[in-house]
Amino acid sequence: MKRVFYLSTCDKCKRILSEVEDIDTYELIDIKQHPISEAVLDKLYLSMGSYESLFNKRAIKFKDEKIKSEIKGDKDYRRLILAEYTFIKRPIFLNGEKIGVERAV
Repeated sequence: MKRVFYLSTCDKCKRILSEVEDIDTYELIDIKQHPISEAVLDKLYLSMGSYESLFNKRAIKFKDEKIKSEIKGDKDYRRLILAEYTFIKRPIFLNGEKIGVERAV
């Protein structure tokens, strides 16, 4: 199954998706409407090796020093990603067992 987790209001996502030739073969999932599930996030973790590598440190809400000070390790990155869709890097491409963050696989 080929899926893309993206944010429909994100210009970066729009640009990257427009560059993918076979984008019509992917199921497009807007993370604002359908947030990443724990199961999918854990699958991404297994492939990437850490939740931090999936965390969007350029998110506006991450600029809050209180949030930054809460992070002690990977469990905190996981909790924040599940709590707020803006904290995950995007787009995320899933193509079977292959995973690409910010690029198609």
